[in-house]
Amino acid sequence: MVSPNSCPALVLNADHRPLSYFPLSLISWQEAVKAVFLERVNIVSHYDHMVHSPSFAMRLPSVVSLKKYVKPARRPAFTRFNVFLRDSFACQYCGDGDELTFDHLIPRSRGGRTVWENVVTSCAACNLEKGGRTPRESGMHPAIDPYAPSVADLQKNGRKFPPNYLHESWRDYLYWDSVLEP
Repeated sequence: MVSPNSCPALVLNADHRPLSYFPLSLISWQEAVKAVFLERVNIVSHYDHMVHSPSFAMRLPSVVSLKKYVKPARRPAFTRFNVFLRDSFACQYCGDGDELTFDHLIPRSRGGRTVWENVVTSCAACNLEKGGRTPRESGMHPAIDPYAPSVADLQKNGRKFPPNYLHESWRDYLYWDSVLEP
């Protein structure tokens, strides 16, 4: 017996594109059912699993689309997660993916600002080694020059990291086909 808790719904915009690739735009089965009853979404696809109440039975939605189009953000928010995503979850000094932090190229102690163009993903060891020095002083230069990414840049990078769970009914809406192949 499949638990309803293992049946999230993929949320698509009204144009049938995912709202987000990373993290993947998913909602719980409870949120999906509520959105159906509030007439905020259309059901695109179902799971085989049903939920029941004393007076009602319903197949759980596996894919829903919003009834009203949500215009994507023009620019992504500057967040730690988005910096890591821009840099593909890899230290820009050594390439490691463990114990990630972010590093200011021009240290804050020297007036460096916390902006896209001055911050890169760094592992804790490289961040400690670089310390309060500039790349030139430390001899540590990032693999890429930091930049303000577009939403498309982050979505492209997000597709490199498919989630652990992808339901077959999501195949037509996502670009991780190699992961979905039997």
